[in-house]
Amino acid sequence: MSCKVAVPSPLRAFEAEKLKVQIYRTRDELGAAAAATVAARMRELLSRQGRVVMTFAAAPSQNEFLARLCEEKGIDWGKVIAFHLDEYVGLPPDAPQGFGNFLRRHLFDKVRPGTIYFMNGNAPDVEAECRRYAELLEANPIDIACIGIGENGHIAFNDPPVADFNDPKKVKVVALDERSRLQQVHDGCFDSLEEVPKLAITMTVPAILSAKAIFCMVPAKSKAEAVRAALRGPVSVSCPASILRRHEDATLYLDSDSASLL
Repeated sequence: MSCKVAVPSPLRAFEAEKLKVQIYRTRDELGAAAAATVAARMRELLSRQGRVVMTFAAAPSQNEFLARLCEEKGIDWGKVIAFHLDEYVGLPPDAPQGFGNFLRRHLFDKVRPGTIYFMNGNAPDVEAECRRYAELLEANPIDIACIGIGENGHIAFNDPPVADFNDPKKVKVVALDERSRLQQVHDGCFDSLEEVPKLAITMTVPAILSAKAIFCMVPAKSKAEAVRAALRGPVSVSCPASILRRHEDATLYLDSDSASLL
């Protein structure tokens, strides 16, 4: 007889405007709780509509969530259409830091979604690649977006200097903010700032907000300032994540470290 693993209970839960916020003791508990909720939503959608379209963030902050999601049972991953939020421009195709490659290692190669649409950061015409990806998103409206928040408050690579809450594009090329690039060094993805690419392809803020449901996983002390700005500051592109407070179905998962300034 199998035993069902108990889902951790939050230390605290509240709402910031429309955004549901849940604080857990550790990042492991955060990941387990988020994975259980995302998996339940996936099962419900698969039962009701026969497929589910998802987009995923690729970052160490997502490790616990992705590991637990891989362990969830009763999900027909063959009926999942998967996108990712962003990708560097110009990294070697096999670079481990590539976000598509990250998601292959941590999720896609383990659960085998039926369809995976990768961004190509080495496309000969990057603007054309943005248009191609935008057309795929247009044809496959997102059911579930699994995202994070950067140290500078970004969602995907919508850094404060380039974020646009009314962006007419779904996908675009952006110059990366230095703080965003430094985060990649802090996360251990690159040894130095010089190694971090300066350009990336990203889903825009409106593309992310078009998802019917957003689940945002944000552990670690390094995110505490961004979390406070997102929840307590103005809804502004100075902290792009603050726009999550206006979404009709968004949940923010924090641990005691990322919530330490609330």
